[in-house]
Parts: sequence; structure tokens; C-alpha cells
Amino acid sequence: MRTTVLDGLTVSAQGLGCMGMSGVYGPTDWDASIATVRRALDLGVTFLDTADIYGAGHNEVLVGRAIAGRREEVQLATKFGIDRSAGDDRRVMRGEPAYVFRSCESSLLRLGVDVIDVYYLHRPPQTTPIEETVGAMAELVRQGKVRFLGLSEVDGEQLRRAYSVHPITVVQSEYSLWTRDVETAAVQAMRELHVGLVAYSPLGRGFLTGTVTADSLGETDVRGRYPRFAGEAGRANQRIADVVRTLAESKGITAAQLALAWVHAQSGRLGVPVVPIPGTKRARWLEQNVAALDVTLAADEVAILDRVADEVVGARY
Repeated sequence: MRTTVLDGLTVSAQGLGCMGMSGVYGPTDWDASIATVRRALDLGVTFLDTADIYGAGHNEVLVGRAIAGRREEVQLATKFGIDRSAGDDRRVMRGEPAYVFRSCESSLLRLGVDVIDVYYLHRPPQTTPIEETVGAMAELVRQGKVRFLGLSEVDGEQLRRAYSVHPITVVQSEYSLWTRDVETAAVQAMRELHVGLVAYSPLGRGFLTGTVTADSLGETDVRGRYPRFAGEAGRANQRIADVVRTLAESKGITAAQLALAWVHAQSGRLGVPVVPIPGTKRARWLEQNVAALDVTLAADEVAILDRVADEVVGARY
């Protein structure tokens, strides 16, 4: 496994997003998920991503159980800041210092660890200026409870404001062939401040793998409510998945491997280190994703993929 340096933090060049192990994308299996995390560690995929909101704490407990006895191998990332206690339709993005400290203590307890390697603010706060939130996060660093700070889904102005309080190591944003918003929203500031990009949903929430369609999602799968998967937009976007699949077949690889290889190839163009964290609940898909690190794309292949990326229909949410 290759590694990537994110402003002092060395992580596996590909990570593992654990959200789907806690029910967001349909039924889950505790034992299979634990086995997948442990298989990831065996393969050298040691950058694990979770959040306190995933399964209302379930995911942090799961990840904590999976890494028990192997903590020293792991670069552990979790997030805080989305409060759904009043109901999902009344969620609040919080960042008051007392909430930050309380959230961190709860995550440490669920994870069963003494320190979090990367602690993310999950979304820009609505309840306090971002400088105040990051100030509280910086105090967690001083206390030794957190090693590095991250922000999720911020723009360049928010990143600069946060960085003025304490160095930010990474920005996590959705980034794939069909979601490139961060390129215009934040990459320039990231480049100037030497902040890395952690790309979540690098497979387009599964759509780019060719195994997911708008009609194949079960009732418990939240993706069925996303505009890009639904109705006419979902059918229009199928062309993108078809192009990815056809090009992948011509190279003798899977569509998922091709889509991941495109993300891996963006570090040079963007001028910032990029670490994708594809999520999966199953070890076989994990192994397939890891093999994408060995895929090289020719310039004409990148051009084909860049063109289809401009044809996405529908909003993310």
C-alpha cells in the first residue's frame, strides 16, 4: 500500500469510508462489516473514516470494535457537528465550544480510544462563527485528545477563516467524476494553505460502479431520494455510468476501479494531495477498490472521463 502525506499525517493512499456499515444504504451485517474493516487493515488500508451521526453512534462503536487490538495501525478520522436530536428534518449544524467538547468525549468513548487522529467539523456551523468552533477544536489538540483538524464541505473563504485560528490538515468533500464542486469552491485556498483533499463518495455513491440504478434501490436506501438517482435525472445519468463501464471493459478492469483511478490521478492537476475513501460493507468490493491503485490512465482516457463528468443531471441533495 502506498502512503500519502497530509501536512504531517501519513495515511494509506486509499482509505475506507465506513458510513454504509450502519444502515444508510440499506441492510447491514455487523459481523461482515467488522470483517471488512479488519481485511482493510490486512491490505494496508489504514485510514478509516466514520462520524458520530452515522447510525446515531452505531458506526463509531462498530469501527472501535473492529480496530481493537490494532489501534497503532490506524489513522482514525471521525466527525461532529450535525445535530439531529430534534428530528432529521430539523437538523442543526452546531459548533458551540461546549458542544464540541461534549461531542469529542462521546466519540472517544464509543470508539474506545484515547485520541482521534483527524477530527472533522462535519458541516459549517449555523450556531456560532467557524472561528469559535475551530478554537474549541484547537483546544482538543492542546489537550491531546485530537491530533489533526479537518473540515468537511467548506468553501475557500470558510477554510481561510478556520485556518487563521489553527492549521487545518484536510478538507473532506464529495469528489468523483460526477461531483467536482470542490474544484471551484475550495481547491485554490487548499493549494495556498497546503491542505489535502479527502474524497468521499469517489464512486458517485455507487452509481459509477454500474451496480446501482435508480430502480434498484430499496426503500431503506437514502440514495433513492437524491435528485441524481431519481426519475429522468437518474435515467439521463445512466449514460455516464455506461461510458465508465465501456471504457473499463476495454482496459480489462471494473467500472469502480476506473472511477477510482480517475480520482487518484487528480492530485497533480489540482496541486493538492487527494485521498479517496470509498465505502463498502463487503470485503470483496474492498479488495477490488484497492486494486485501483495499480491502474494507470492514458491522457485520452482521462479526456473521455472529463467530458462525461460535465454531463451530470440533477443536484447532489
